[in-house]
Amino acid sequence: MGSTAHHDREGVGRRELIRRSAALGLVAVPGMGLLSACASSGGGGQSKAKAGKKTAKNPLGVNDTAKMEFVLFDGGFGKEYAQDAVKIYEQDFPKATVKFAATQKIQSTLQPRFNQGNPPDLIDNSGAEQMDMGVLVGKNQLADLTPLLDAPSYDDPSKKVRDTLRPGIVEMGQFDGRPVWILYYAYTVYGVWYSQKALDSLDAEYPKTWDEMLQVCAKAKKKGMAGWTYAGKYPYYIPFSLYPMIGKVGGREVLDAIDNLEPNAWKHPAVKACFEAYYELFKKGYVLKGTPGLDHIQSQTAWAKGEALFIPNGSWVENESANVIPKDFDLAVSAPSGIDGGDKMPFGTIWASGGEPFIVPAKAANPEGGMEQLRIMLSEASSKNFTAKVKSLTAYNGGTSGIELTPGLKSGVAALQLAGSNVVNPRLQDWYVQLEKEKIGVGALGEMMAGRLTPAEAIKKIQGFADEAAKDTSIKHYKHQ
Repeated sequence: MGSTAHHDREGVGRRELIRRSAALGLVAVPGMGLLSACASSGGGGQSKAKAGKKTAKNPLGVNDTAKMEFVLFDGGFGKEYAQDAVKIYEQDFPKATVKFAATQKIQSTLQPRFNQGNPPDLIDNSGAEQMDMGVLVGKNQLADLTPLLDAPSYDDPSKKVRDTLRPGIVEMGQFDGRPVWILYYAYTVYGVWYSQKALDSLDAEYPKTWDEMLQVCAKAKKKGMAGWTYAGKYPYYIPFSLYPMIGKVGGREVLDAIDNLEPNAWKHPAVKACFEAYYELFKKGYVLKGTPGLDHIQSQTAWAKGEALFIPNGSWVENESANVIPKDFDLAVSAPSGIDGGDKMPFGTIWASGGEPFIVPAKAANPEGGMEQLRIMLSEASSKNFTAKVKSLTAYNGGTSGIELTPGLKSGVAALQLAGSNVVNPRLQDWYVQLEKEKIGVGALGEMMAGRLTPAEAIKKIQGFADEAAKDTSIKHYKHQ
């Protein structure tokens, strides 16, 4: 990746901009962390199911006659994989009653039940109405999943569940100290998704530098195709490629400082350079017209129809858009382009982490049942079933042997292999959901990409949001350990 000297109207190259900004001595001082409350800990509660007898086949001591309630987010992965796992639970505990439901309105449906003290036993807390994880943890509303992780795995009693998981899954579920509050079931590859067929039609390769990105977008525009689109109504999809780009350009410590809500973290030269780069997509007319008004499904559909070349997304997109992606689309994902050869991390640096967060409420009537359902889902058979049906990896470290990988899944695996140890995992979307989605996403990035804020204005606004959160003593703050 040779260094290319792209110049803007003022005649300053991007790399020179980073050097000059660094020379100004923008120093981030460790601060605190963030978010507004969406949960309260009131309510009268519900009676707990009497614990069952622990045996080799029932290591968590599930009451085999107790009701178990499971609420799933009905999103890109659908619900069939979970229903299949429920059937196994029902086979293992034939006297038990399982109540299963799927909804897209997680918060509005379940938040009142948390407040009343009668939540379900297992929840897939995901989607646009995701309950704020940091708030739930901070208000002691989640059960510690350590008993599940230390239980024998469903397939091999000689292995603990924790020993069968992909690297980083356990740590992602931790906020402060050793307890594990969340089990991220899917393993998501975030990045820039595209049609290899469309890219080939432009006689182009995936761009490694931003100058190359602009050149590819110019080629696409000449053929009547926009360079980019994104979920305009949910612009917190933009970070799926923007954040790892910031990490690539400035190093993973920049992302850690942002997560830690450190003063001036968003004023780092790498952030400025990447915001300026993305803003160029808008200025040069490389974003699909009307994108700010599109939701995730509409933007993905336009992209699948060839109206735009690139879209920032996660690996669920292959399943979520399966009905509109042409058979010869040749779906692929790449790590984000960088600025140039002076970036701190190599091309291939990507965001990959646990996705689809499952939780067991602290006041669940049957928490052992909720954890047992997760133990079943973390078996090799359930993992393979998930991967085969929804085209995504799971937290189970394996589960792909004997499965014919789809184009997107195959590309995701290749992207992880290319990345090696250069995998970043920004935590804002886990620690501070409202900050990430409503303020940074909708309030700033969406406005910038629609041309209503300049990069400098967006950065100032975001830093203000982060500073407010850091000073808010009513919320729980988190830091990278």
